[in-house]
Amino acid sequence: MIEFSHVTKEYDGRYQALHDVSFTIDKAEFVFLTGASGAGKTTLFKHIHMEELPTSGQVFSCGYDSTTIKHKDLPYLRRKMGIVFQDFRLLHDRNIYQNVAFALRVTGKPEKLVKRKVFEVLAQTGLSHKVSNYPYQLSGGEQQRVCIARAIVNDPWLLIADEPTGNIDKEVSLEIFHLLQTINSWGTTVIMSTHDLELIEPYHYRRIELSRGKLIRGADSTIKPKFTGAHL
Repeated sequence: MIEFSHVTKEYDGRYQALHDVSFTIDKAEFVFLTGASGAGKTTLFKHIHMEELPTSGQVFSCGYDSTTIKHKDLPYLRRKMGIVFQDFRLLHDRNIYQNVAFALRVTGKPEKLVKRKVFEVLAQTGLSHKVSNYPYQLSGGEQQRVCIARAIVNDPWLLIADEPTGNIDKEVSLEIFHLLQTINSWGTTVIMSTHDLELIEPYHYRRIELSRGKLIRGADSTIKPKFTGAHL
């Protein structure tokens, strides 16, 4: 599903945001990504959806190789992913239905399918009764559920959750985490970054930890120098 092989990312030829990072994430795995601010978590995520490419090394993500991917392929890669942000990034002039539907409409899906899928994911995320509400009418936890609904409406292979509990209280954070677990149980790979070690401590999912751009926990010893594309 995802492999990093000796990935280094330099900026201005000096600052290394990632340094010789190697790991694998398997299909349907749930993985925590941890590390202090500035550790390289955001840069790592940008490499998974190939907003950034390595200075050296290689990334294999959802069937695409960083050394061969073309710009025209990027939309197809990203349609295999859903991303949940800490700051929600909802469209405040559109209601909840319209926010979730937007993710389907931009890919040209027919309106009949849009309607069916939107109501389906709103039910799955416990938001059916909020379909006509606007983001400002929702709590922080409800807004994050909308973000999750929007992220999964295209049936992604991979869900990236970037500090999804960072702006909500402890009780609601646990509800959001349990929702991510449910999504993972459907076969979706989930990578969740978090600073909340207390939240994740009781769970035995693999933890990938970065410190100053270096992988200090969670490396996979089976990394190979080159990818074969046989991991899907």
